[in-house]
Amino acid sequence: MPLSTLFQTWKIQWPFSLERQVYTRNRFRNRLFRLGSFFCLFLFLTVGCGRPAPSPRGGTGSDRIVIGTTAKFRTLDPADSYEVFSGNLLYNLGDRLYDYETGTGTLKPKLATALPTISADGLTYKIPLRKGIKFHDGTSFDAKAMAFSLQRFMKNGGNPSGLLSDPVKSVEATGDLELTITLKKPFAAFTNLLAFSGLVPVSPKAYKQGSSAFLPNQFVGTGPYKLTKASGDSIRLEVFDQYWDTKPTHKGVDIQIFSSPANLFNAFRTGSIDIAFQSLDPDQIQALEKDAQKGDWQAISSPSNFITFLMLNTKDEALSKVKVRQALAAMINRDTLNTRVFKGQAESLYTLIPTIFKDTSKPVFQDQQKKLGSEEIRNLLKESGYSSGKPLKLNLWHRSNLTSDGVAAATIKAMIGKDFKDLVQLDIQSIDSATAYKNLDKGTYPMFMLDWAGDYYDPDTYIQPFLSCEKGSVSQGCEKGQSQSWGSFYYSDRANQLIDQERKTRDPQQRQKTFGEIQTLLAEEVPYIPLWQKKDYVFAQKALGGVQLQPSQQFPFWTLKKS
Repeated sequence: MPLSTLFQTWKIQWPFSLERQVYTRNRFRNRLFRLGSFFCLFLFLTVGCGRPAPSPRGGTGSDRIVIGTTAKFRTLDPADSYEVFSGNLLYNLGDRLYDYETGTGTLKPKLATALPTISADGLTYKIPLRKGIKFHDGTSFDAKAMAFSLQRFMKNGGNPSGLLSDPVKSVEATGDLELTITLKKPFAAFTNLLAFSGLVPVSPKAYKQGSSAFLPNQFVGTGPYKLTKASGDSIRLEVFDQYWDTKPTHKGVDIQIFSSPANLFNAFRTGSIDIAFQSLDPDQIQALEKDAQKGDWQAISSPSNFITFLMLNTKDEALSKVKVRQALAAMINRDTLNTRVFKGQAESLYTLIPTIFKDTSKPVFQDQQKKLGSEEIRNLLKESGYSSGKPLKLNLWHRSNLTSDGVAAATIKAMIGKDFKDLVQLDIQSIDSATAYKNLDKGTYPMFMLDWAGDYYDPDTYIQPFLSCEKGSVSQGCEKGQSQSWGSFYYSDRANQLIDQERKTRDPQQRQKTFGEIQTLLAEEVPYIPLWQKKDYVFAQKALGGVQLQPSQQFPFWTLKKS
């Protein structure tokens, strides 16, 4: 989701950033705010402030697990939480209707006893629920409690509310242990959405429905841990003794929030914490990986769902020409970006769908790049009216509070200037995240470097939020919809048709084929240029077992154990 949690609507980690999109304009602004907050946090944490955080109680000799992080949380209320770090806390504190089989992207029932029964028209989902489950305050879990929680998620108007309120028409308890959800339109990925970390039941005795009726510093759910402390520099989780599923083997988890990556790095190296997770600088990660190879500790990494890309404003005079957009995409060497900016701690990205979706992600921009050598790129620009006497002039914008974005933008300028300085003049501009997000949908920026992490484990969350448009035309661009919110203003009848098609069908092979067509269209029309996909890292002491990162990018605490 990237630096960790200043984002009120998006997500980021270390020098990576991450922004989340939404299905509606308001939800998009919320995610932008989330990402913006997260970006600011990253800068705050990278620079560091205040005194070094004290060593957590117990250290690695304790029977509790001690996790160190630079991430901070804004709220633990699931109806308002939309940051990476708080989402991972909710993942461990609560249960969802559905989760994923360990190490896979295969859905499995959690609080539900089976996958939903879906009506023929794809609109009604009937979900059977488990019995005998207790909330942390002793209240019994049932369909009414689940309906209350989902309704609260939609009605309270928190940052992520549109995730559910956009596709859902109603949520009802149609039996003591039966939940019925009715959608406004068919949505093939809806069951995956129900595994979103914030869609956890909360005790009806502890929470209220109502606009902005949030409880940011407490959590009362059904998960394996109870929250007993949540302050600015530490969080304490105790094992819930009435937990219905497999209980953790340790006594609990202490999370120590450090003021800078340097403090986190030093605390881990000296053994005062068991785990370092979100967020370390590239040099620190490189050093820890090297020592892990010598057996000093464990290094666990995996491709993540965070992507970075360039938004291209298709209403801009120059960028309205598809050949110009194709030429720009072919000029960028993603491997060079990864090496110079991130020391190889990222993956080159050639489509908007990250490689965690192995069967669906297609490197369509790499295929295009192989077809376009230097001479072909020059011809595209010349056919668009540009020459050495009349070069293409463009401003590339990035967020001023993200050091890595500035370095990446400078690298892109250098690589384009090396081979095409007679045809392209690229000027680098920067602005703070908050201001940028307010102006994206106004068409202020011709090109902007942005980030995104999907809300749910399905390729749809990397396609629909970028390419769909509710109202517009090819000549006028997108006037209302997702691409307008991003500042791309891309409009395509074909893209809208294909998105509608993949959302309607539940046949995996047909959806995969449709996603392939969408990605091909993306590379042909280039409203966005994918750049890189970050990696997630967890460092753990040798005595710790059960450390794993899920393909959904969640980090489970209950599997951890000390030898």
